Formats: sequence, C-alpha cells, structure tokens
Amino acid sequence: MAPRRPADDLPRLARMLAAADLVVTARRDGALVGIARTLTDFSFCAYMSDLAVCRSAQGLGIGQGLIAATRAAVGPQAALLLTAAPDAVTFYERIAMPRMPDAFRYDREA
Repeated sequence: MAPRRPADDLPRLARMLAAADLVVTARRDGALVGIARTLTDFSFCAYMSDLAVCRSAQGLGIGQGLIAATRAAVGPQAALLLTAAPDAVTFYERIAMPRMPDAFRYDREA
C-alpha cells in the first residue's frame, strides 16, 4: 500500500483506520497479510477505500476473501464501490467484478 498511501504518516494512518466503518483483516499463521477498509452506511452504499494483500500472500485468494467478507458484513442492500489502483485492474477483471463506466472523482490535494 505504501506507494499510494501515506505509509510514513502514522498519525494520518491512525485517523484513516479510526474513521472507517468496517475493517476486515486476513491473517496467515498469525501474521497480518491483508486488509480491507470500507466507509459505509450498511444500508445503501459501501466504498472500499483500501484493499491490500502482502505480496508474499498474493494469489492465495485472500483479496477475494476480503471482498466477500466485506460484502457479507455490509449486507445485500449496500452496493460495494471502489477505485482500483492501476496495477490492480487485472485482479478485479479476473474475479469478474463489474466495471462501471460512469465514475467521477476529485483527487486528493494533499
């Protein structure tokens, strides 16, 4: 996550986690290997703002498992939305997550 996230700003990371409505983690032999952080109202929409799996654990189905656990937690009435990192687009295509053509965003200014 470091290239796209403020990995060197621990207070900001702490605020990001504290403000999340849902954090789902994956562990392997006790070690944290994946995380999904979602902002949601649990009734209409859920924005998965972070999905990350350690490189050493990629290809094991952990990302798909984090998405499935998040979808189960937010419930069937909430749509799950995310913005893919350029390097992750092929992952979402491979798991057949629907792609939406009409999405808009303002980038962060800081």
